[in-house]
Amino acid sequence: MSESGSIIYLDGVTVSFDGFKALQEVDFYVDHGELRALIGPNGAGKTTLLDAICGKVKPDHGRVVFGQATELHKLEEHEITMMGIGRKFQTPSVFQNMTLFDNLTLATRHERGVFANLFHTLNRAQRDHIMSTLQTLGLEDKAHQQAGILSHGQIQWLEIGMVLVQDPTLFLLDEPVAGMTREEREKTSELLQWLAKDHAVLVVEHDMEFVRQTADRVTVLHEGQVLCEGSVEHVKSDPRVVEVYLGRG
Repeated sequence: MSESGSIIYLDGVTVSFDGFKALQEVDFYVDHGELRALIGPNGAGKTTLLDAICGKVKPDHGRVVFGQATELHKLEEHEITMMGIGRKFQTPSVFQNMTLFDNLTLATRHERGVFANLFHTLNRAQRDHIMSTLQTLGLEDKAHQQAGILSHGQIQWLEIGMVLVQDPTLFLLDEPVAGMTREEREKTSELLQWLAKDHAVLVVEHDMEFVRQTADRVTVLHEGQVLCEGSVEHVKSDPRVVEVYLGRG
């Protein structure tokens, strides 16, 4: 796939920590409007790949290219966020004692400080955008309740909303359905498929049933390298994947 067809492109990326190569010469891309799943055993390099995209770690070698020609590996984390890359981490970081609406208000203008946001008056368009986001999440009836009353799955959705209100073009999610009920997982699958209509979505996940229901394409990492890529059925039938990942436990 050429760079012009992708929204994010990793070209020969190697990342090392004290001599250990977490990523080794990785070539990887996600297209515009694609919902890609990234799977692999623990220690395969999945989170490191997200970190390389976001600027949390810098490659020893290789390039991370966003859009047509923006080289993310040359930018700082906050600059990359402003480029239109949003990330939901594995552990939610919502403000439990604040309302859902106020949590999204803080996320709306992420370049401001917390106190500046608290005292910033929203305009009508911003308020409508927040309420529309809560409606998309199915949480509009809880807009003015404290986030602490939410279930685990609802907190995960609020966290997704806190990224969504920033209007990213590339959405990164790290194990979004861990600990969810079956019903919550199904709703999250529908939510991510809806997001992929207007965003590129890259999701790290271990739940293969969720991946099967959700992703357009799957990339398998193993020991810092791309082992296999393709449809869910293609990946599941690859004997190398069965050996190093799917066949375990």
